[in-house]
Amino acid sequence: MKASVFVGASLDGFIARPNGEFDFLSPSGDIPHGYDEFIATVDALVMGRNTFGVVNEMAEWPYGNKPVIVLTTRPLPSAPRLGTIEPMEGTPHQVAERLAARGFQHIYVDGGITVQRFLNAGLIDRLIVTRVPVLIGAGIPLFGPTHHDIALKHIATRTYATGLVQSEYELAR
Repeated sequence: MKASVFVGASLDGFIARPNGEFDFLSPSGDIPHGYDEFIATVDALVMGRNTFGVVNEMAEWPYGNKPVIVLTTRPLPSAPRLGTIEPMEGTPHQVAERLAARGFQHIYVDGGITVQRFLNAGLIDRLIVTRVPVLIGAGIPLFGPTHHDIALKHIATRTYATGLVQSEYELAR
């Protein structure tokens, strides 16, 4: 099973403000930047409880009818959303094994802590990071401490008229 990250971050490396808001990610509107094409390749999403809490409050559900696996030990609030929302516990390896056994081929890993845990476990295959031309000074970092160096292979970098710069990497194995 393949695991990918598709994330936006401020130029100073934050994916959200300290309160979890990410309003700075689209300063010039929601111009197309490959998200629709990316999400079409994904079978399911895996995210942490905090990310789910923020996304669940959004007016528009960004994942269509894709299954969303929320890593949590607590019950989830019921939400009338498309697709299925399923709580799951376990290490990144346990979660990946369960999802692979269910036939998922490509998962989208989202949320700061969840991305960091899957990276440290060696389970991320592809990273697509879109840098937004803004400095916010503080917030939730895209990457936290790692247990070891994580070597990446650069695949492509794309620029957009609004100043977005998107870089794609594969993990060097």
